[in-house]
Amino acid sequence: MSKSARSTDRPGLREEAVDLPHFALTAGEPAGIGPDLCIALSQHPLPCRLSVLGDVDVLRDRAARLGIAVDFSCGDTAPAHQPGWLHVRHIPAAVPVTAGTLDTRNSAHVLALLDAALAGCLDGSFHAVVTAPVHKGIINDAGFAFTGHTEYLADRSGTHRVVMMLAGGGLRVALATTHLPLRAVADAITPDLLVEVIRILHADLQRRFGIARPRIAVAGLNPHAGESGHLGHEEIDIIEPVLDRLRSEGLDLVGPQPADTLFSRIRHEPCDAVLAMYHDQGLPVLKYASFGAGVNVTLGLPFIRTSVDHGTALDLAGSGRAEVGSLLAAIDMALEMVGSKR
Repeated sequence: MSKSARSTDRPGLREEAVDLPHFALTAGEPAGIGPDLCIALSQHPLPCRLSVLGDVDVLRDRAARLGIAVDFSCGDTAPAHQPGWLHVRHIPAAVPVTAGTLDTRNSAHVLALLDAALAGCLDGSFHAVVTAPVHKGIINDAGFAFTGHTEYLADRSGTHRVVMMLAGGGLRVALATTHLPLRAVADAITPDLLVEVIRILHADLQRRFGIARPRIAVAGLNPHAGESGHLGHEEIDIIEPVLDRLRSEGLDLVGPQPADTLFSRIRHEPCDAVLAMYHDQGLPVLKYASFGAGVNVTLGLPFIRTSVDHGTALDLAGSGRAEVGSLLAAIDMALEMVGSKR
């Protein structure tokens, strides 16, 4: 371990800290705002134990650049989080990091952070993982096939199907499909897919959020939900039969509804979550309502994972202008989900 990564004794630790949930926070792309957010987070009180998985030298350098005083402790045993301190599980970057400048040589480091968080969740060391943003492009440029946190964690944990859900602004929006080209979406919407996605969404709203009988509003795929078949047949041929099947099993499902009116309709007819058919059908509304405090949640995993709802913002790295609101909201949601689980 380097000198800057040496463990520091931390005063005022309490034995009851072990009763607090222990979260892993992956620092994400080191050239982006992930380290900035971790440093900003050190100034906030949090009712948990928090281990930042990242390069402690990068974090020290970023704190100095931002002019924020932070003391660091290192090691496997995390104390209760206290303002002014940051506990780091040191995982070194491959090469020196310059804020705002990507380097393919550090892509394996970014994935190593996720692997360490995943291992800790699966062996019970962590109650949840919270992720700072990564840069998909540079990871792929380095030769790794990577479409996002959601798919990576599903694959590495051996989970057949997961569901991406964003929450914020009083909304929860889940996606039937995630990072697909638009021309591929219609072919991906199959009865088997929808049954699995809706069952996962229903089950995790119960298990993770404590909602006894969730109501889910389901969007159609086509404009006007197909206009009775005049603007597409996916609603008639696929979506409606699936909803009828699952309603017969006791699920509370509304739809398929036209996406252009669904979000205004649920203001008067509330639901617990919306299921959109594709990424840019549901997320623009949620991000407009919540940006700065939105949370990305992966449902269906054998552990809790939350994340910020924004990207690496390379132009803001090291500037002091990155907003920590979404990361705070992601930790708050992890606390809510752990509380429901416990």
